[in-house]
Amino acid sequence: MLGGQAIRAGLRGRCPNCGQGPLFQGFLKVRPTCGTCGFDLASVETGDGAATFIMQIAGFIVGFSALAVEIAWHPPIWLHLIIWLPLVAALALGLMRPGKGLMTALQMLRIRDPK
Repeated sequence: MLGGQAIRAGLRGRCPNCGQGPLFQGFLKVRPTCGTCGFDLASVETGDGAATFIMQIAGFIVGFSALAVEIAWHPPIWLHLIIWLPLVAALALGLMRPGKGLMTALQMLRIRDPK
């Protein structure tokens, strides 16, 4: 697959090599091989890169949103806790699979064409 197609497949949770087979075996565990094309997904190691980026993105969005709300309306602290803590958790969990898929696709492209 071309680079853009592999990245889109990774974001959708599909094998970045063929775009058909599922990439994940659980919530974030990458399958050892693709069930469709047989690509060795175990050779693609992303480490904690996706989690690091996702935490920074979610923290930035929620942190600055909470700051903007505080400056504009001055809600009580308990309201901040009720709104922002579940939001940061949901945002981080919601972005984790696409982020891990993206990192897997980028790493696969780097392995294929190391330039």
